[in-house]
Amino acid sequence: MKNIFNYHLYLEQVATGHKGLNPFLDHFNISLSDVSPGKVTCRMSVRPEYLQGARIMQGGLIVALADEAIAHAMMTMLNPDEGLTTIELKSNFLSGVDAGELIAEAHVFKKGRSLMIGDCLVTNDKGKNICRVSATFMLLKE
Repeated sequence: MKNIFNYHLYLEQVATGHKGLNPFLDHFNISLSDVSPGKVTCRMSVRPEYLQGARIMQGGLIVALADEAIAHAMMTMLNPDEGLTTIELKSNFLSGVDAGELIAEAHVFKKGRSLMIGDCLVTNDKGKNICRVSATFMLLKE
């Protein structure tokens, strides 16, 4: 695999609000903050068009937010010759949400030679636990 992506430069630019680097983040207006080695916080507003028929936020969007948060936390720990891809994702929904903002706090649990494991807790803006997600990513080597 040829490493054609500079994750550290990307993180620096996304964390400072540059648009156009990640269409998914842009589309859902997800912002990154508190970027540090092995940790990232993402924020996303709950919008009416994100609600499903029962008038609570569609769960897949919450999990996608957590997946992005975990991936970005992992990017902070990559060597220049490494990339990554999600290979397993597990979610536990703890509560529904229908308004406000979601805060996804992710951290890297372990980085091995070929795999990384990360966790994320998604809360609402009042501190209520909404979803817990754990993920395993495969390291891609150049």
